[in-house]
Amino acid sequence: MKHLAPTLKLLIGVAASLSLAACGGGEVGGTVSGLGTGLSVTLLNNGSDSLTVSRNGSFYFVDTLDANAAYSVTVQTQPVGQVCNVTNGSGTLDADGATVDNVLVRCSFSASLRGTVSGLLPGVAATLTSGSAQLTLTANGRFAFAESLSDGTAYTVRVLSQPLGQTCTVQNGTDTFFASSFRDIVVDCI
Repeated sequence: MKHLAPTLKLLIGVAASLSLAACGGGEVGGTVSGLGTGLSVTLLNNGSDSLTVSRNGSFYFVDTLDANAAYSVTVQTQPVGQVCNVTNGSGTLDADGATVDNVLVRCSFSASLRGTVSGLLPGVAATLTSGSAQLTLTANGRFAFAESLSDGTAYTVRVLSQPLGQTCTVQNGTDTFFASSFRDIVVDCI
């Protein structure tokens, strides 16, 4: 009987560890689709646990939740020129704290004319125009005009006002818009 005591203690310890491991630690995640190349969307779970996703495919928040804990996935920051909507974004983990992996984040382009600007110095601005729409760029990175074009619409994007002490040029600024084959507008400032 004395020889069984250490073994029994070990078995009780292992059983207790397994029991605690089963009490929570569930992940919340799902799939992002439709996110444009070079873009990212920032998601929140329960108003915190910020997660920036920069590719289509599966995602999981870093923080795990306890069994029976509520979750609520929302979009904190939309990708430039896109709108992402969340489906199956809220609920409660089951009593076992099983992982939730059915949150769907679907992104679609909300602005037709979009692109990138580079070389813009801090503290200066360049203003682009497309038809009657204007867009002021104050930092390098992604941009998008607010207007949405229908397929087959001709467009011309040009620099309306140059930044102080710099010259910006536009590439891919004149074309006919087709959503399926759109090439990003590139603005280079020197």
